[in-house]
Amino acid sequence: MKHLLNFIKGIIVGIGGVAPGLSGSVMMLILGLYEDVIECISTLFKKFKKNIAFILPIGLGMGVGILIFSKIVDYFLGNYEFATKYLFLGLVVGTVPLFYKSVTKNGYKKSYYIIVAAALFLGIYIFTYNKSFFPAITNPNFVQSMILGVAVAGSSIVPGVDSAAILSSLGLYKLYVESLANLDVKILLPAAIGLLVGAIFISAIMNFLIKKCYAVTFSVIFGLFISIIPTILMNDAKTGYLVPENPEKFLLAAGLAVFGFALSFYLGDIRGTHKKIKNVFGKKKK
Repeated sequence: MKHLLNFIKGIIVGIGGVAPGLSGSVMMLILGLYEDVIECISTLFKKFKKNIAFILPIGLGMGVGILIFSKIVDYFLGNYEFATKYLFLGLVVGTVPLFYKSVTKNGYKKSYYIIVAAALFLGIYIFTYNKSFFPAITNPNFVQSMILGVAVAGSSIVPGVDSAAILSSLGLYKLYVESLANLDVKILLPAAIGLLVGAIFISAIMNFLIKKCYAVTFSVIFGLFISIIPTILMNDAKTGYLVPENPEKFLLAAGLAVFGFALSFYLGDIRGTHKKIKNVFGKKKK
């Protein structure tokens, strides 16, 4: 039963991985999987059988979620971009209270809000304005291809980080997209090695930071996550924001955002929310 539940959670994590503005690691955090998964990856070979038994159903679920939902997202973004992105805006904002709850679960000082604010402004600078700090790499050597894999691992493992923005700032995004599209083995093979090494190494760092300075670590992550939210409403051409042009579109946008928020909030804490609703209606009957 536990493996089945982890498989279902894996599907939700996979959906988070392809939904604009979300990430699989954020969904892991909200679903209570993140710390266990990070520890599992960082100690993969120490308790190999136990770790594989835990991570396999989650990984399979993620694969199912990505394969099924990526096609659905692609269709709706291609045909109903405005409506889809406002729905996703609501879905993402609906995870904020649950994310905050995870961040503050071990106690929280007021001074940590300064860290959140600093990470928020840094994230807006990097993600919204999409600054490229390094020239684009077009013909990489073996080491540069490995660095691509490490960068993908890092941006996937650290919650609240926009993979596309990080890769762009390192001059690797175009290389990443083109190598996948063309199935360029010369780039993808060393990148896969870098991905594996990076995943284990970065997971070990995150595992250490979580255990030693949980609140500070997740304050930074929370600020970065909030900074990504405005990018959800950018159009596919990245030339501006999708804004309602008339009252009808405004009502549609507001309705979809509210629906997305309610759905996300409910699914993120389905047991707790269901229990609260049951208690409210139970009191009314009495």
